[in-house]
Amino acid sequence: MDEQPVRAAAPDPPAVLGAPGGELERLVEAGLRRVGTGGVWAVGDAAGGRGRGSVGVLGQGPYEGLEMGPDTLFDLASLTKIVALWPCAGALRQAGRLPLDRPLGDYWPPAAGQPTGRVTARQLLAHTAGLPLRTEFEQRYGRDRAAIRAGVVAAPLHRPPGTAVEYTDRAAVLLGHLVEDLAGAPLDALAERQVWRPLGMTDTRFGPLGPASAARTAPTEYDRAVGAPLRGVVHDPSARLLGGVCGNAGAFSTARDLERFLTALVDPPAALPWAGPWIAESLREQTGGLAPARGLSWLCAPGTDPADGTFVHYGFTGTGIWVSRRLGRWALLLTNKVHYSRETQPLTDLRNAFRRAVFG
Repeated sequence: MDEQPVRAAAPDPPAVLGAPGGELERLVEAGLRRVGTGGVWAVGDAAGGRGRGSVGVLGQGPYEGLEMGPDTLFDLASLTKIVALWPCAGALRQAGRLPLDRPLGDYWPPAAGQPTGRVTARQLLAHTAGLPLRTEFEQRYGRDRAAIRAGVVAAPLHRPPGTAVEYTDRAAVLLGHLVEDLAGAPLDALAERQVWRPLGMTDTRFGPLGPASAARTAPTEYDRAVGAPLRGVVHDPSARLLGGVCGNAGAFSTARDLERFLTALVDPPAALPWAGPWIAESLREQTGGLAPARGLSWLCAPGTDPADGTFVHYGFTGTGIWVSRRLGRWALLLTNKVHYSRETQPLTDLRNAFRRAVFG
Protein backbone atom coordinates (compact mmCIF):
# COMPACT_ATOMS: atom_id res chain seq x y z
CA MET A 1 0.00 0.00 0.00
CA ASP A 2 1.26 3.50 -0.86
CA GLU A 3 2.17 5.84 1.96
CA GLN A 4 -0.01 8.82 2.76
CA PRO A 5 1.50 12.19 1.73
CA VAL A 6 3.50 13.77 4.52
CA ARG A 7 5.54 16.94 4.42
CA ALA A 8 8.94 16.51 6.02
CA ALA A 9 12.01 18.62 6.56
CA ALA A 10 14.73 18.18 3.95
CA PRO A 11 17.12 15.39 4.96
CA ASP A 12 20.91 15.63 5.03
CA PRO A 13 22.73 16.69 1.84
CA PRO A 14 23.53 13.89 -0.64
CA ALA A 15 27.24 13.99 0.24
CA VAL A 16 26.40 13.22 3.86
CA LEU A 17 23.76 10.62 3.03
CA GLY A 18 26.01 8.86 0.56
CA ALA A 19 29.14 8.72 2.72
CA PRO A 20 30.75 5.26 3.05
CA GLY A 21 29.21 3.41 5.95
CA GLY A 22 26.53 6.07 6.25
CA GLU A 23 22.77 6.02 6.62
CA LEU A 24 21.94 5.24 3.01
CA GLU A 25 24.45 2.43 2.65
CA ARG A 26 23.19 0.75 5.82
CA LEU A 27 19.55 1.19 4.76
CA VAL A 28 20.08 -0.31 1.30
CA GLU A 29 22.19 -3.22 2.48
CA ALA A 30 19.66 -4.20 5.14
CA GLY A 31 16.73 -3.64 2.78
CA LEU A 32 18.16 -5.73 -0.04
CA ARG A 33 18.77 -8.61 2.34
CA ARG A 34 15.04 -8.56 3.11
CA VAL A 35 14.14 -8.17 -0.56
CA GLY A 36 16.39 -11.12 -1.44
CA THR A 37 18.35 -9.59 -4.30
CA GLY A 38 21.50 -7.65 -5.00
CA GLY A 39 21.48 -4.07 -6.21
CA VAL A 40 23.29 -0.86 -7.03
CA TRP A 41 22.42 2.57 -5.62
CA ALA A 42 23.60 6.15 -5.98
CA VAL A 43 22.62 9.61 -4.78
CA GLY A 44 23.72 12.98 -6.08
CA ASP A 45 23.01 16.56 -7.02
CA ALA A 46 23.91 19.06 -9.74
CA ALA A 47 27.61 18.29 -9.26
CA GLY A 48 27.06 14.58 -10.01
CA GLY A 49 27.20 11.50 -7.81
CA ARG A 50 27.81 12.15 -4.11
CA GLY A 51 27.65 8.57 -2.93
CA ARG A 52 27.14 5.12 -4.37
CA GLY A 53 27.37 1.48 -3.55
CA SER A 54 26.56 -2.05 -4.61
CA VAL A 55 25.39 -5.12 -2.74
CA GLY A 56 25.27 -8.79 -3.62
CA VAL A 57 25.66 -10.85 -6.78
CA LEU A 58 23.98 -10.88 -10.17
CA GLY A 59 21.76 -13.85 -9.48
CA GLN A 60 21.32 -17.52 -8.74
CA GLY A 61 23.21 -20.54 -10.02
CA PRO A 62 25.88 -19.58 -12.57
CA TYR A 63 25.56 -15.90 -11.62
CA GLU A 64 26.42 -16.35 -7.92
CA GLY A 65 30.10 -15.58 -8.50
CA LEU A 66 29.47 -12.29 -10.30
CA GLU A 67 29.17 -9.20 -8.12
CA MET A 68 26.93 -6.20 -8.74
CA GLY A 69 28.73 -2.95 -9.54
CA PRO A 70 28.48 0.43 -11.29
CA ASP A 71 29.14 -1.20 -14.66
CA THR A 72 26.45 -3.89 -14.24
CA LEU A 73 23.92 -3.56 -17.04
CA PHE A 74 20.27 -3.73 -16.00
CA ASP A 75 17.17 -4.29 -18.07
CA LEU A 76 15.53 -0.94 -17.31
CA ALA A 77 12.01 -2.13 -18.19
CA SER A 78 9.69 0.88 -17.92
CA LEU A 79 12.56 3.26 -17.13
CA THR A 80 12.91 3.13 -20.93
CA LYS A 81 9.95 5.50 -20.96
CA ILE A 82 12.14 8.04 -19.13
CA VAL A 83 15.65 7.58 -20.55
CA ALA A 84 14.56 7.15 -24.19
CA LEU A 85 10.98 8.13 -25.03
CA TRP A 86 10.36 11.10 -22.71
CA PRO A 87 13.38 13.21 -23.76
CA CYS A 88 12.80 12.46 -27.46
CA ALA A 89 9.20 13.64 -27.08
CA GLY A 90 10.57 16.73 -25.33
CA ALA A 91 12.91 17.50 -28.21
CA LEU A 92 9.93 17.48 -30.58
CA ARG A 93 7.87 19.58 -28.18
CA GLN A 94 10.57 22.23 -27.88
CA ALA A 95 11.05 22.26 -31.65
CA GLY A 96 7.33 23.03 -32.04
CA ARG A 97 6.62 19.69 -33.72
CA LEU A 98 4.66 17.91 -30.97
CA PRO A 99 1.49 19.76 -29.93
CA LEU A 100 0.67 18.39 -26.51
CA ASP A 101 -2.98 19.43 -26.40
CA ARG A 102 -4.26 18.76 -29.92
CA PRO A 103 -6.00 15.44 -30.60
CA LEU A 104 -3.66 13.04 -32.36
CA GLY A 105 -6.05 12.62 -35.25
CA ASP A 106 -5.69 16.31 -36.14
CA TYR A 107 -2.04 16.00 -37.17
CA TRP A 108 -1.01 12.33 -37.23
CA PRO A 109 -2.58 10.50 -40.20
CA PRO A 110 -2.50 6.95 -38.70
CA ALA A 111 -4.78 8.14 -35.85
CA ALA A 112 -7.26 10.04 -38.01
CA GLY A 113 -10.69 8.45 -37.65
CA GLN A 114 -9.46 6.02 -35.00
CA PRO A 115 -10.44 5.99 -31.31
CA THR A 116 -6.91 7.06 -30.40
CA GLY A 117 -7.32 10.08 -32.63
CA ARG A 118 -9.31 11.67 -29.77
CA VAL A 119 -6.50 11.59 -27.24
CA THR A 120 -3.64 14.06 -26.85
CA ALA A 121 0.09 13.60 -26.34
CA ARG A 122 -0.22 15.21 -22.91
CA GLN A 123 -2.79 12.58 -21.93
CA LEU A 124 -0.50 9.81 -23.16
CA LEU A 125 2.38 11.21 -21.11
CA ALA A 126 0.20 11.64 -18.00
CA HIS A 127 -1.56 8.27 -18.42
CA THR A 128 -4.99 9.89 -18.65
CA ALA A 129 -5.71 8.92 -22.28
CA GLY A 130 -8.21 6.18 -21.43
CA LEU A 131 -6.37 3.49 -23.38
CA PRO A 132 -6.90 -0.22 -22.64
CA LEU A 133 -5.03 -1.26 -19.51
CA ARG A 134 -3.43 -4.46 -20.85
CA THR A 135 -1.16 -4.85 -23.84
CA GLU A 136 -1.95 -8.48 -24.85
CA PHE A 137 -0.40 -7.77 -28.23
CA GLU A 138 0.21 -11.32 -29.41
CA GLN A 139 -3.20 -12.51 -28.19
CA ARG A 140 -5.03 -9.64 -29.92
CA TYR A 141 -2.91 -8.83 -32.99
CA GLY A 142 -0.50 -11.72 -33.63
CA ARG A 143 3.27 -11.41 -34.01
CA ASP A 144 3.58 -9.14 -37.05
CA ARG A 145 4.94 -5.73 -36.03
CA ALA A 146 2.85 -3.79 -38.53
CA ALA A 147 -0.30 -5.56 -37.34
CA ILE A 148 0.55 -4.78 -33.72
CA ARG A 149 1.12 -1.12 -34.53
CA ALA A 150 -2.18 -0.93 -36.44
CA GLY A 151 -3.98 -2.67 -33.59
CA VAL A 152 -2.61 -0.25 -30.98
CA VAL A 153 -3.70 2.76 -33.03
CA ALA A 154 -7.17 1.32 -33.73
CA ALA A 155 -7.92 -0.01 -30.22
CA PRO A 156 -11.17 1.23 -28.63
CA LEU A 157 -10.71 3.44 -25.60
CA HIS A 158 -11.20 1.97 -22.13
CA ARG A 159 -12.80 5.20 -20.83
CA PRO A 160 -13.17 8.85 -21.97
CA PRO A 161 -9.82 10.68 -22.17
CA GLY A 162 -8.93 12.89 -19.23
CA THR A 163 -11.25 11.26 -16.69
CA ALA A 164 -8.85 8.98 -14.76
CA VAL A 165 -5.18 8.25 -14.20
CA GLU A 166 -4.53 4.66 -15.26
CA TYR A 167 -0.99 3.55 -16.00
CA THR A 168 -0.79 1.50 -19.17
CA ASP A 169 2.15 0.49 -21.32
CA ARG A 170 0.04 1.09 -24.40
CA ALA A 171 0.43 4.84 -23.86
CA ALA A 172 4.20 4.62 -24.30
CA VAL A 173 3.94 2.23 -27.26
CA LEU A 174 1.55 4.58 -29.03
CA LEU A 175 3.60 7.65 -28.16
CA GLY A 176 6.73 5.89 -29.37
CA HIS A 177 5.18 5.36 -32.81
CA LEU A 178 4.09 8.99 -32.89
CA VAL A 179 7.55 10.26 -31.95
CA GLU A 180 9.22 8.06 -34.56
CA ASP A 181 6.87 9.28 -37.29
CA LEU A 182 7.22 12.96 -36.39
CA ALA A 183 11.01 12.73 -36.12
CA GLY A 184 11.45 10.47 -39.14
CA ALA A 185 13.78 8.05 -37.32
CA PRO A 186 13.53 4.97 -35.09
CA LEU A 187 13.52 5.49 -31.34
CA ASP A 188 16.89 3.84 -30.73
CA ALA A 189 18.60 6.20 -33.18
CA LEU A 190 16.79 9.23 -31.75
CA ALA A 191 17.72 8.36 -28.17
CA GLU A 192 21.35 7.76 -29.09
CA ARG A 193 21.58 11.07 -30.96
CA GLN A 194 19.56 13.32 -28.65
CA VAL A 195 20.08 11.83 -25.20
CA TRP A 196 22.71 9.18 -24.63
CA ARG A 197 25.61 10.42 -26.77
CA PRO A 198 25.36 14.09 -25.64
CA LEU A 199 25.40 12.97 -21.99
CA GLY A 200 28.23 10.47 -22.42
CA MET A 201 25.97 7.49 -21.63
CA THR A 202 28.18 4.97 -23.41
CA ASP A 203 26.66 1.89 -21.74
CA THR A 204 23.04 2.66 -22.58
CA ARG A 205 21.39 0.99 -25.56
CA PHE A 206 18.42 -1.03 -26.67
CA GLY A 207 18.77 -4.80 -26.80
CA PRO A 208 19.29 -7.47 -27.72
CA LEU A 209 22.82 -6.99 -26.42
CA GLY A 210 25.97 -8.49 -27.90
CA PRO A 211 27.95 -11.17 -26.03
CA ALA A 212 30.36 -8.78 -24.27
CA SER A 213 27.57 -6.58 -22.93
CA ALA A 214 25.33 -9.52 -22.03
CA ALA A 215 28.17 -10.94 -19.93
CA ARG A 216 27.88 -8.02 -17.48
CA THR A 217 24.09 -7.88 -17.51
CA ALA A 218 21.99 -8.84 -14.49
CA PRO A 219 19.67 -11.71 -15.53
CA THR A 220 15.93 -11.29 -15.25
CA GLU A 221 13.21 -13.93 -15.24
CA TYR A 222 13.46 -17.57 -16.30
CA ASP A 223 12.10 -18.04 -19.81
CA ARG A 224 10.79 -21.45 -20.76
CA ALA A 225 11.39 -20.90 -24.46
CA VAL A 226 15.15 -20.48 -23.97
CA GLY A 227 15.46 -22.69 -20.88
CA ALA A 228 17.31 -20.05 -18.89
CA PRO A 229 16.83 -16.59 -17.37
CA LEU A 230 16.72 -13.80 -19.92
CA ARG A 231 20.01 -11.91 -20.07
CA GLY A 232 20.68 -9.14 -22.56
CA VAL A 233 17.23 -9.69 -24.09
CA VAL A 234 14.38 -7.47 -22.93
CA HIS A 235 12.15 -9.06 -20.31
CA ASP A 236 8.97 -7.25 -21.39
CA PRO A 237 7.08 -9.48 -23.86
CA SER A 238 5.53 -6.57 -25.76
CA ALA A 239 8.93 -5.03 -26.39
CA ARG A 240 10.27 -8.41 -27.52
CA LEU A 241 7.45 -8.72 -30.05
CA LEU A 242 8.41 -5.30 -31.38
CA GLY A 243 12.04 -6.29 -31.89
CA GLY A 244 13.41 -4.96 -28.61
CA VAL A 245 13.05 -1.27 -29.49
CA CYS A 246 9.89 0.19 -28.02
CA GLY A 247 8.71 3.27 -26.16
CA ASN A 248 7.52 1.03 -23.35
CA ALA A 249 10.65 -1.01 -22.57
CA GLY A 250 13.81 -2.41 -24.11
CA ALA A 251 16.68 -0.20 -22.94
CA PHE A 252 19.61 -1.42 -20.85
CA SER A 253 21.83 0.84 -18.77
CA THR A 254 24.21 1.06 -15.83
CA ALA A 255 24.17 3.09 -12.64
CA ARG A 256 27.17 4.95 -14.03
CA ASP A 257 25.19 6.15 -17.05
CA LEU A 258 22.03 6.91 -15.10
CA GLU A 259 24.03 9.16 -12.78
CA ARG A 260 24.86 11.29 -15.83
CA PHE A 261 21.24 11.35 -16.95
CA LEU A 262 19.85 12.31 -13.55
CA THR A 263 22.50 14.98 -13.00
CA ALA A 264 21.37 16.56 -16.27
CA LEU A 265 17.80 16.78 -14.98
CA VAL A 266 18.93 18.84 -11.99
CA ASP A 267 21.40 20.99 -13.98
CA PRO A 268 20.52 20.65 -17.69
CA PRO A 269 23.25 21.33 -20.25
CA ALA A 270 22.09 24.18 -22.49
CA ALA A 271 22.82 22.22 -25.68
CA LEU A 272 20.30 19.47 -24.97
CA PRO A 273 17.31 19.77 -27.33
CA TRP A 274 14.97 18.66 -24.51
CA ALA A 275 16.47 20.63 -21.61
CA GLY A 276 15.11 23.54 -19.60
CA PRO A 277 11.41 24.11 -20.28
CA TRP A 278 10.57 20.48 -21.03
CA ILE A 279 12.10 19.21 -17.81
CA ALA A 280 10.43 21.95 -15.77
CA GLU A 281 7.03 21.29 -17.37
CA SER A 282 7.29 17.53 -16.96
CA LEU A 283 8.26 17.66 -13.29
CA ARG A 284 5.03 19.37 -12.28
CA GLU A 285 1.66 17.80 -11.60
CA GLN A 286 -0.22 17.36 -14.88
CA THR A 287 -3.25 15.34 -13.78
CA GLY A 288 -5.50 18.12 -12.48
CA GLY A 289 -6.10 16.66 -9.04
CA LEU A 290 -6.78 13.12 -10.26
CA ALA A 291 -5.00 10.39 -8.32
CA PRO A 292 -2.35 9.19 -8.40
CA ALA A 293 -0.76 12.51 -9.29
CA ARG A 294 1.60 12.42 -12.24
CA GLY A 295 3.78 14.76 -14.24
CA LEU A 296 4.64 14.07 -17.87
CA SER A 297 5.88 10.47 -17.88
CA TRP A 298 6.96 10.82 -14.22
CA LEU A 299 4.96 9.80 -11.12
CA CYS A 300 4.72 12.05 -8.08
CA ALA A 301 6.55 9.91 -5.54
CA PRO A 302 4.18 7.91 -3.30
CA GLY A 303 4.16 9.31 0.21
CA THR A 304 4.89 12.87 -0.89
CA ASP A 305 2.77 15.92 -1.62
CA PRO A 306 2.77 16.73 -5.36
CA ALA A 307 3.66 20.32 -4.43
CA ASP A 308 6.96 19.06 -3.00
CA GLY A 309 8.09 18.10 -6.49
CA THR A 310 9.65 14.69 -5.82
CA PHE A 311 9.15 12.45 -8.85
CA VAL A 312 9.90 8.80 -9.50
CA HIS A 313 9.66 6.12 -12.14
CA TYR A 314 9.92 2.39 -11.57
CA GLY A 315 10.73 -0.55 -13.81
CA PHE A 316 9.03 -3.95 -13.46
CA THR A 317 12.37 -5.76 -13.36
CA GLY A 318 13.22 -3.99 -10.08
CA THR A 319 14.66 -0.62 -11.11
CA GLY A 320 13.83 2.89 -9.87
CA ILE A 321 14.99 6.51 -10.23
CA TRP A 322 13.97 9.66 -8.31
CA VAL A 323 14.53 13.38 -8.86
CA SER A 324 13.63 16.61 -7.07
CA ARG A 325 14.47 19.88 -8.75
CA ARG A 326 13.25 21.73 -5.65
CA LEU A 327 15.88 20.01 -3.52
CA GLY A 328 18.37 19.79 -6.36
CA ARG A 329 19.02 16.08 -5.85
CA TRP A 330 18.46 12.71 -7.43
CA ALA A 331 18.78 9.01 -6.53
CA LEU A 332 18.72 5.59 -8.16
CA LEU A 333 18.22 2.04 -6.93
CA LEU A 334 18.70 -0.73 -9.47
CA THR A 335 17.90 -4.38 -8.82
CA ASN A 336 16.88 -7.43 -10.83
CA LYS A 337 14.24 -8.50 -8.31
CA VAL A 338 12.18 -10.30 -10.95
CA HIS A 339 15.04 -12.79 -11.36
CA TYR A 340 14.14 -14.20 -7.94
CA SER A 341 10.37 -13.69 -7.73
CA ARG A 342 7.57 -11.29 -8.54
CA GLU A 343 6.81 -10.57 -4.89
CA THR A 344 6.70 -6.78 -4.77
CA GLN A 345 6.04 -5.68 -1.18
CA PRO A 346 9.60 -6.02 0.22
CA LEU A 347 10.98 -3.94 -2.65
CA THR A 348 8.16 -1.41 -2.29
CA ASP A 349 9.01 -1.02 1.39
CA LEU A 350 12.69 -0.49 0.58
CA ARG A 351 11.91 2.01 -2.16
CA ASN A 352 9.72 4.05 0.19
CA ALA A 353 12.37 4.02 2.92
CA PHE A 354 15.05 4.96 0.38
CA ARG A 355 12.94 7.88 -0.86
CA ARG A 356 12.32 9.13 2.67
CA ALA A 357 16.03 9.04 3.45
CA VAL A 358 17.00 11.03 0.37
CA PHE A 359 14.05 13.38 -0.17
CA GLY A 360 12.07 13.40 3.05
